[in-house]
Amino acid sequence: MDNKEATKAVDALIPTASSSDQSVSASEKMDNKEAAEAIDALSLTASSSNTSLSASQMSVEEKFRIVRSIGEECIQEDELMNLLAKKPQPVCYDGFEPSGRMHIAQGVLKALNVNKLTSAGCKVKIWIADWFAQLNNKMGGDLKKIEVVGQYLIEIWKAVGMNLEGDRVEFLWSSKEINSRAHEYWPLVMDIARRNKLPRILRCCQIMGRSEQDELTAAQIFYPCMQCADIFFLKADICQLGMDQRKVNVLAREYCDDIKRKNKPIILSHHMLPGLQEGQEKMSKSDPSSSIYMEDEEAEVNVKIKKAFCPPKVVEKNPCLEYIKYIVLPWFNEFKIERSAENGGDKTYKNFDELASDYESGSLHPADLKPALSKAINKILEPVRDHFKNDQKAKDLMKRVKSFKVTR
Repeated sequence: MDNKEATKAVDALIPTASSSDQSVSASEKMDNKEAAEAIDALSLTASSSNTSLSASQMSVEEKFRIVRSIGEECIQEDELMNLLAKKPQPVCYDGFEPSGRMHIAQGVLKALNVNKLTSAGCKVKIWIADWFAQLNNKMGGDLKKIEVVGQYLIEIWKAVGMNLEGDRVEFLWSSKEINSRAHEYWPLVMDIARRNKLPRILRCCQIMGRSEQDELTAAQIFYPCMQCADIFFLKADICQLGMDQRKVNVLAREYCDDIKRKNKPIILSHHMLPGLQEGQEKMSKSDPSSSIYMEDEEAEVNVKIKKAFCPPKVVEKNPCLEYIKYIVLPWFNEFKIERSAENGGDKTYKNFDELASDYESGSLHPADLKPALSKAINKILEPVRDHFKNDQKAKDLMKRVKSFKVTR
């Protein structure tokens, strides 16, 4: 496949946005006070599907603020602004390996992000990467177990409040979709593989939770080429994944350069929540103490938060404060501390900066913060617990998933 043929193949998979509109600069009107107030008025929590404005009523600037708020990094902001100006329903791609129980970052943070995207008019395609989990030896490579885990994860998102009304969110199983359009998928994968040297592919190993120093199987080396192809196969305008997936998303943009394609996927990488223990950069499914699972009982949540790393007066790399910043405040739009009058009395925080300032000064102590954090998280998780206790299908799925041995 030469450059011209490759460009045509990818163009067929990803239609460009209409060019009838004029380009819009990302910096235009970003200080618009009315737009900012409109965004602040939006209810973007996963617990509510209603917003003050529908996507059709929003300005481009309002949509940009919502979509951009998801990402710790955006490549590139001007491209995102232009996309939102030209395309009423941009396609956002997110994906996951069904690899075990779901922790709160994967469950709540994803629901929050998806609800923000759909509120701004985006269509979200969630790629259930069952074949990828098999390639990466998750669940021992047992595809039947992987399928059970995938169904369990979908049940959690339904229960926690991901807005699935209409066709705004689509769950797609990689095995089914690839088999149905194999004639499109595999030539694209092979072309990506052909155009990249092995060291470049190895640099993407982080996407699988691996490092370049690991002893990789041939399947794991092939994995990044497939994930890169997924972006084009799903006709994605925006790659909305974690920072740990950044390298393969950049590979997709580089591939566009190789085949002389101007319309590149926009990368919107969200923050990765750390594990609960000191020095854990992210949550680990193989270490139950490092994370809170979506169906954890109230007592389990309380114990995990009580034992969590939370040094007094230290804001940076403090997992408890990160939970508040990225989960609790976006969900409830406030964080309430209940304490005795001698310790300062009750206080409600509406933004993270104020909370961080009090914590750093010592006026807010871990002994008061942790119980409030436990209470907030348990309130978020209660509908999920109820669903898995009262719905027989969900209960059976959880029982089976808990019986599976997690493999790295």
